[in-house]
Amino acid sequence: MRTAPLAFVFLLACQGSSGSASGSASASASAPATASVAATASATVTATATASAPAPDWITAQHILIAYKGAKNAPKNVTRTKAEAKTLADKVRDEAKTTPFEDLVAKYSEDPGSKDRMGSVGKFTRDKMTKAFSDAAFALKVDQVSDVVETPFGFHVIKRNQ
Repeated sequence: MRTAPLAFVFLLACQGSSGSASGSASASASAPATASVAATASATVTATATASAPAPDWITAQHILIAYKGAKNAPKNVTRTKAEAKTLADKVRDEAKTTPFEDLVAKYSEDPGSKDRMGSVGKFTRDKMTKAFSDAAFALKVDQVSDVVETPFGFHVIKRNQ
């Protein structure tokens, strides 16, 4: 069904302004317009298909957790304030633009459950993580890194893998 609008637009474009595809002068005169209309229609169909693509049921992701004193399940040795944790998380996010994510996990992450797995939280559905984490992770494109995301556990930098 998605090709029907493109086919219809292409058919109209091929007919040219005279309403007929017969006459070589009419066909060649409308060739640039035909290409333009077909390209526009193709872009519109592609954008519509992308916008209406169903959201995945599950994704896989990695994350870096920067905890602070008082955060849920924070390691006992964490003494930084919430503001200090946010500043560090912002720094980690900036470093993620030029440094392999796995290197940043090894250097910074304070999630003992995923640190040994290069930050992997595995395959999950929206309802398996806190809302803020899931919303951010599901909004990412594959291989994209999130902005800093706050949850009750601290600040996360998330990379979607699949």
